[in-house]
This record gives sequence, structure tokens and C-alpha cells, in this order.
Amino acid sequence: MATRHAQDERAALCELFDELGPDAPTLCEGWTTRDLAAHLVIRERRPDAAIGILLPFAAAYSERVRHKVADSDWPTLVGAVRNGPPAYFPTRIAAIDELANTNEFFVHHEDVRRAQPAWQPRDLDDGLNEALWSALCRIGRLTLRRAGVGVVLDDSNGRRRRLIDREPAVELRGPVGELVLFANGRQAHAQIDIDGPATAVERIRNAHLGI
Repeated sequence: MATRHAQDERAALCELFDELGPDAPTLCEGWTTRDLAAHLVIRERRPDAAIGILLPFAAAYSERVRHKVADSDWPTLVGAVRNGPPAYFPTRIAAIDELANTNEFFVHHEDVRRAQPAWQPRDLDDGLNEALWSALCRIGRLTLRRAGVGVVLDDSNGRRRRLIDREPAVELRGPVGELVLFANGRQAHAQIDIDGPATAVERIRNAHLGI
């Protein structure tokens, strides 16, 4: 049976939720673990509100729904994240789940892990590294484009890709998990090296990255 990386990251995140409780910090500015869990629930169970995650005109409604969902008791909220979307959602299909959720749950798992004292980087297995590299090459053009610079990715396994062909350009070097976090707006918490003109490096370090 193929490894379900998205499901593994979901399960590990929910174990952390159980361990830390609803009031632990996360890397998502202003959000506790309760806020993050509510975000994940509306993303999968409230499509009417989830649209506000992507589209600014619906953001206020999305936030109202998220706050309401966050008022659920903690075990119920974590259970909703753990159980995933309703049976009719496309992400119930394993292949679609991997495409849509591996990046999402890896990043949010790290959002919780890295907000806690004495965290350490994980040693990711080859399968997860491969899945994250594929996800990064698919969505990195979207998440990194706001920096307005060219981007070359260079991971620790010898893979290299020019993702955004533009000048000036920077090269992002590091383990693929760290590159994924950087590309998803966690620049201050991603352990990578950046080469390139100083102005371009500053732009990408400080850009509001993400979809």
C-alpha cells in the first residue's frame, strides 16, 4: 500500500493538538492551536467559508465562521480535524488527498512544532521528501511569485530547479522541508541559505509569501 504522507502529517498534528491543548502558540501570527484547528475544519467542512481563505472579499465571513467553529469543545474540534472531510469531498480519494493536503498538513504540523520550546528539525524519510519536492515544484511558482524575484531551488538531495525565471534571481538552498516552509511564508523559521544580490535576498526574506 502506498504511503499516505498527508494522512501521516494529519495524524501527527492531531497528536500534538491532544498533547498541547487548545491554547498553545503556533507560527501563524495571532493564532493558538485552537485557531489553527478551526481553520483546518472550515477548510474541509465549510466550503461556503473556506472560500474566504483565498478570496479577500469573503475573508470577513470566513473569520466569523472560524471563530464560531473555534468555540467547539477541544476534543470535538481535534476529532473533526483527525476525521477529515465528509465522505463526498474529493480529498477522500487518496491521490487527491496527497496532492491537496501533503503540503498543507506538513506546514501546519511544523507551525505547531516550531512554536514550542526546544524544537528540533525532523529527519524526513525519502518518501516524504519526494512528496514535498513535488508539491513545492507545483505550488512554489504561486507562493514565491510575490517576492518579484527569480528563484532557483537547490535541495540537500542534489535536486535543482529554476522555478521562477526572472532577474534579479536568488538561489534557495536547504533540505526540502525547509524550502517548503520558506515558500509558504515561514521565512524566519526555515533553515536555509540564500544566495543572490543583496536587494533580491532582502525582498524574498521579507515578502508576504503564500497563496
